[in-house]
Amino acid sequence: MRSRSMLGRSVPGTSLIHRLDARVKFLGAVLLMGAALMVRDVRALGVLALWTVAVIIISRIRVILILRSIRPLLFVILFAVLVHVLTAEGRVLLQLGSFRITEEGLISGGLSALRLAFMVINTTIFLTLTTTPLDIADALESLLSPLRFLKFPVHEFAMMMSIALRFVPTLLDESTKIMKAQSSRGADYDTGGILHRIRGLVSILVPLFVSSFRRADDLAIAMEARCYQSGASRTKLHIAKLCARDIVFIILVIALFLMVLFGI
Repeated sequence: MRSRSMLGRSVPGTSLIHRLDARVKFLGAVLLMGAALMVRDVRALGVLALWTVAVIIISRIRVILILRSIRPLLFVILFAVLVHVLTAEGRVLLQLGSFRITEEGLISGGLSALRLAFMVINTTIFLTLTTTPLDIADALESLLSPLRFLKFPVHEFAMMMSIALRFVPTLLDESTKIMKAQSSRGADYDTGGILHRIRGLVSILVPLFVSSFRRADDLAIAMEARCYQSGASRTKLHIAKLCARDIVFIILVIALFLMVLFGI
């Protein structure tokens, strides 16, 4: 039984975005995240919306998978909208006790929801759905390589991130299996009061922690069996090289970022 969450999962493909260098996608995702958070002009937001639609089409990923990846952050988006709607000053449309819903609040909340949605969609497509955890770790190691002069353990940090990203979907699948198994044994963790639900979750968390520690121990044994040594220089099977499409992509992302930053 696989978890329906797309966190930590990549979708294989041969689209243009799939073939981009992971380092370029990482930098592009960071710039797009900053652009989405700083956008204030409606025209710039429209350009960002067109960019997002174009990325979805070019990636050839089903929209249902993209929406499923947004679902874990849906509460954050709705909370941000609610804060804008209830706190913004302006022309009152509806009075609910001490709370006022204003026209400016609705507009501000809608724009905030769009900014967060565009940010999540772009970063999810570039860093999760079209890039494997191993490629992300290699890109992070390459981008942080100058920190080696400061004695920062770049390789160990990248390997740690790779292992964490790799085991996220595994743990999600494991938690789904445990929940199904405990439910078949009569465990009740989704009804009753908050204390009753917390006690019910113990029947899920304890075996999940045991399974996680067992997997970590098996991984450590496997690394020792392969004579892994921290700090040893290592070669790579595939050497990442920038090509024309990577340069064009990063130029377009920088142009979009500057457009939003300066309100062009």
